[in-house]
Amino acid sequence: MVNPAFGIFDHLERRNEPLDRIYAERLELIAEYDRAGFCGYHLAEHHATPLGMAPSPGIFLSAVAQRTRTMRFGPLVYLLPLYNPMRLAQEICMLDNLSGGRMDIGVGRGVSPFELAYYRVPFMESREMFEEALDTIVGALRSGRVNHRGHYYRFDSAPLEMAPMQKPNPPIWYGAATPESVSFAARRGMHMVGNGPNAALKKFTAAYREELAKHKGGPDDLNPQVTETRRGAIRHIYVAADEREVDRVARPAYKAYYNNIVKLWRDFRTLPAYGFTDDLDLACANDVALAGTPNEVRDKVASFFADSGCDYLVLSFAWGDLAHADSRRSLERFVTRVMPDFAPEALRSAD
Repeated sequence: MVNPAFGIFDHLERRNEPLDRIYAERLELIAEYDRAGFCGYHLAEHHATPLGMAPSPGIFLSAVAQRTRTMRFGPLVYLLPLYNPMRLAQEICMLDNLSGGRMDIGVGRGVSPFELAYYRVPFMESREMFEEALDTIVGALRSGRVNHRGHYYRFDSAPLEMAPMQKPNPPIWYGAATPESVSFAARRGMHMVGNGPNAALKKFTAAYREELAKHKGGPDDLNPQVTETRRGAIRHIYVAADEREVDRVARPAYKAYYNNIVKLWRDFRTLPAYGFTDDLDLACANDVALAGTPNEVRDKVASFFADSGCDYLVLSFAWGDLAHADSRRSLERFVTRVMPDFAPEALRSAD
């Protein structure tokens, strides 16, 4: 186990509560993450779906910046084909300075063709749009000018008039789910966050390290200031007092999460090809969720770090229709009865 660290992944899912209350309670929870010593807070971006109560992540993250002191934060991911690169570069500069240099930038094209389609973005072109937008944004953050002539974007040396606090740019992250995306993250020197069983992650992280060694420090390195990149994975988690609480609270909430994540696909009479399940037992067996008593969860966390090749465990404590009080109890048990076993390494910064 080498330098293990813990972070937070967050969908702001719709629940049967007023939206202002959802925001207020989540910001309270984020302040607790910060006090507990989590390294980073990573916020998803979704549109036209119950997963997406933060469709403009920068707005919510500006509130996060003001309610936290040490924890890093950022989107996981900005859906770059939906942004004007010049506008987004300026937003990144604002957030990095508002937070005193704690901004991380997660980038991607988006996994849902339906979300992109509602914006009239062709899914088959989104990869090229993403890569062109990424190069434009990074160039702007480093040079102070937005200067790009490509197929999708054209800027004629527009002055940025602001700069990020972190040089040459805030650390950049990538959500990797396929061998091709793992290779892309490594070639560009990005932090990588994936999903899936520990055994599959081990293959991905081995390929990532091999490819990273060939390219780190090269002209395409997006994180030249980062000496040790993170290799992480996302896990939904519920730490319960006993198995009865898992049955009563976590299992139905996991079904609600599943219904939220597949809603758009169902609306278009199909299902995603990502192996989602509404069965919490199956999710735990496949390593994509952690649920049980503190001792059981502690053992699973240790297995994750030992078996996956990852050094960053990105946990989701608030998901589905979990009540705010249930998420807080789960978090408190993790912080007091699980997390200390992985300190002090678990509290080190992810950059």
